[in-house]
Amino acid sequence: MDSLLQTISGPWTSYILWLLSSQGTLRFGELKAKMPGISSKVLTERLRMLEGAGLVNRDYKPTIPPSVSYSLTPRGTELKDVLDGLNVLALRWHAEDTEVEA
Repeated sequence: MDSLLQTISGPWTSYILWLLSSQGTLRFGELKAKMPGISSKVLTERLRMLEGAGLVNRDYKPTIPPSVSYSLTPRGTELKDVLDGLNVLALRWHAEDTEVEA
């Protein structure tokens, strides 16, 4: 379990997985646009790490211009319920915190 948590707990990592889980295959630019504040360098590093961990597929098409898209592998798809649960919890906690501040 520790190995899995280390893999998915880095900055932006679980959010990348959740985006691919909830929205399907996305190109690099689409992912970056949905993640304000992430640099291209960090996004590239996280995607490479997730690809190396067997959680993300990288599909390169040698078109002009080249097309690269990312999707979850079957192993990455197994995280869907966990990621959805974390999203529900995050939204609820955010709403509760906003209520307390108001």
